[in-house]
Amino acid sequence: MENRNTVTATLKHLHIAPRKTRLIVDVIRGLSVNEAEARLLLSPRRPSEPLLKLLRSAAANARNNFKMSEENLFIQEARVDAGPTMKRWIPRARGATSPIAKRTSHVTLVLGVNEKTTGTPFTIIRPEKKKETNKKTKKAQEEQVGDREAHKHEEHEYGDKSVGKKRKGFMQKVFRRKSV
Repeated sequence: MENRNTVTATLKHLHIAPRKTRLIVDVIRGLSVNEAEARLLLSPRRPSEPLLKLLRSAAANARNNFKMSEENLFIQEARVDAGPTMKRWIPRARGATSPIAKRTSHVTLVLGVNEKTTGTPFTIIRPEKKKETNKKTKKAQEEQVGDREAHKHEEHEYGDKSVGKKRKGFMQKVFRRKSV
């Protein structure tokens, strides 16, 4: 089914029911990759995060493997199929049980190339990952740990060294398992 102008990406065994996943897939079907990514980023529903990863993966495959420009890509086909169902049981009254069906989904995204290039009204700026391996921050952290260790063993006005230890609270004294 895959030809030169399409790129397919699949996500199998997604632990979210197909009915819930289809609600999000219906929103992004037919949109450009950039607009679909924006809608998935703003969606509060749980399937939006794995679908966003799948969409970004498909776009990266199109860009790197097939040398397609990301501005021309759109979601040509988006399909959610039912995956295997895990069967679980919950105990009920008088020794009975009720079944629980934990459903999974198989998601297929097919990206196509749109010959008409429409200018995107916005761009998504992804934050760059920062590596915090500065020597200054490591030294500051070591000093803080040293200060905590020194402070831990100081004597307090009560005469005990119980800064690091947790004292028994009032409620624990009142509600003991054994009477004294």
